[in-house]
Amino acid sequence: MSARFLAVALLPIVLTACAGSETSGGMSFTGDRGVADQPYPNNYRAEILAFMHTYLNSPVGVQEAMMAEPVQRTVGGRIRYVSCLRYSAKDADGSYHGAGERAVVYVDGRLDRIIEKAAEVCAGVTYAPFPELEKMVR
Repeated sequence: MSARFLAVALLPIVLTACAGSETSGGMSFTGDRGVADQPYPNNYRAEILAFMHTYLNSPVGVQEAMMAEPVQRTVGGRIRYVSCLRYSAKDADGSYHGAGERAVVYVDGRLDRIIEKAAEVCAGVTYAPFPELEKMVR
């Protein structure tokens, strides 16, 4: 068996390992060292806006934008700062659906990932208007 064949055969396994587990709710963008003593994400508003600008299909016209300040929660068995978002964004056809709830997870004070189904992680948080998200432009 050639080394090239072996590399191609193992590629799906390696990529699956990089994608993260289903319990984490998404792919991690930072190297998570597993440290429980996490710093507060001081620049969370700017980081969320920068990320959402690329995350959304159309960052223009976001409605009902609300955000909760970062609080510590257990995510994937580890204590992390989490900021919850609720907003309604345009679909590809220009229509809106009800506001969806997502959790932004921070590792070492930086945005790490977004959890799409965040009802459990965001339970009990206090939302406040997030007008900057509604004012985004291309």
